[in-house]
Amino acid sequence: MLHDLNAYVVGRLLLAAALGGIVGLERELRHKPAGLRTNMLICLGAALFTTISYQMATTFGGDHTRIASQIIPGIGFIGAGVVLRERGAIIGITSAATIFVIASVGMACGAGMTVTAIFTTLLLVGALVMLGEAEDRLGLHTRLVTFRVTAPDTPNMIKRVHEIVGQARIETRTWGSRKTDEGLVVEFDAEVTVPQERELLQKLGSANVHCESRALR
Repeated sequence: MLHDLNAYVVGRLLLAAALGGIVGLERELRHKPAGLRTNMLICLGAALFTTISYQMATTFGGDHTRIASQIIPGIGFIGAGVVLRERGAIIGITSAATIFVIASVGMACGAGMTVTAIFTTLLLVGALVMLGEAEDRLGLHTRLVTFRVTAPDTPNMIKRVHEIVGQARIETRTWGSRKTDEGLVVEFDAEVTVPQERELLQKLGSANVHCESRALR
């Protein structure tokens, strides 16, 4: 009897680790905070605490939700840790929400609600992948991007870059320039959609300057 119970618990924990790993892998591939290990451990921990809460109440008496109910405040602290304010923009909200949902998946695994846990994971991955792609393609979502322009150190070059950015109707947050061995380097941050980012890169490329972009987390 004890052997069967332990095997059942191990199965729940393995399922929680697998589901957390699936969501974490998607986060890892998109280079987001709270990646593979974080989501796997959160889901596994939530499942274990839920299982312990139930078994302790069964063995010693008491409320079987007492320990499990403390998971949500704990997850709140972890979620707050991935929300950052960087260069005037708040980032990490989606990662924090993902942590909140994956913790509930772990609780469902610990409670033996296998179908609910798997279905919720599929919904979560679908929202992160498909809706994320749709937002990027339709320009519904903005992200903070650093642009680095390398151009010949000629008169009015900085003014020319300013004009191109203005023509793209993009408002910059920070702006800086310096002279290097490569020429004139201009760096600026802007909150843009994916179509805006592509358009600006094309416009700068047409002006015979080299431009790179890097999305900030």
